[in-house]
Amino acid sequence: MKQNSEIGKLDQLPRVKLGHLPTPLERLDRVAEMLDAKQLLVKRDDCTGVGLGGNKVRQLEFHFGLARSEGADMVLVTGATQSNYVRTTAAFAAKLGLKCHVQLEDRVPGVGELYKTNGNVFLDQLFGATISTYDEGEDEHGADRKLRQIAREYEEIGHRSYIVPLAPGNPPVSALGYVNAAREILVQCETAEITLDEIIVASGSGETHAGILYGLRALGSEIPVTGICVRRTADLQVERVQKKFLALNDLTGLSIDLNDRDIQLNDRYLAPGYGLINDHAVEAMRLGGHLEGLVLDPTYTAKTFAGFIERAKDAGKDKSLLFIHTGGTPAVFAYQDQVQPRL
Repeated sequence: MKQNSEIGKLDQLPRVKLGHLPTPLERLDRVAEMLDAKQLLVKRDDCTGVGLGGNKVRQLEFHFGLARSEGADMVLVTGATQSNYVRTTAAFAAKLGLKCHVQLEDRVPGVGELYKTNGNVFLDQLFGATISTYDEGEDEHGADRKLRQIAREYEEIGHRSYIVPLAPGNPPVSALGYVNAAREILVQCETAEITLDEIIVASGSGETHAGILYGLRALGSEIPVTGICVRRTADLQVERVQKKFLALNDLTGLSIDLNDRDIQLNDRYLAPGYGLINDHAVEAMRLGGHLEGLVLDPTYTAKTFAGFIERAKDAGKDKSLLFIHTGGTPAVFAYQDQVQPRL
């Protein structure tokens, strides 16, 4: 492992370093004991600091670096009603003295009032963001077009806007945060004399999944990465991750090859769909809370932890596994009325 190696142009790219990094690497001894597993670990990226933390902090350091380099005085972002990305963008903007406009997409059917007003939505308001809505939750390109229209309206009254895009086809700037995280993980493992056999991470937008996979391969590590699908099925997700991985070569200036076997996906915990809870997620929330004091959210980390438990059962005493805790803590409160009766 080339722990001191640079990853192409990564360290020369614009970045606003606000995250509380490196985040801890902790043992999950009680879960490991329950599953009779060799060694289970968690990367605590729920502890990245800004706006209650999460994986979006690493990602937005690079977006806000670009926004600052372009002289922007406001940032616009689009995402689901309970988007962690939106909430963290609003927190970054507040911290840096920028105006922020967030567009909330109606992606999750049949939700109650808590989902629409609590959790991340409440924090969007607390951080001072201007909020608008977009009715079509599965139209990423349409959501981006609407955001660009809003940006033009702001520019007509004198603002200089930076847009955090959503749809595929844009440079995977967000993934850079997890290219860097891969380096951080390898250094921590070497320092603690830990040999990892597999990393398990949520695979939604694909930025975190592609970034950590790219960072490992760029540093010569062949640790397998398994993405747990939280937004779309594995057959649809694989191309998304692949394209983001390869597009990272343009940003880093490297030429990292992607092996067909590198993209491993598990969509068994996705149903009934994005943002909708299932029994596996509730049980994962219960286990994480009761055994390790971990707060897992129904949309991302609970489903991913369910997949992590499955992999740990399969591995038994043979492998050491790492779960990337990508945060999402505020969303727990938006699901209280759905989760609490099932605990």
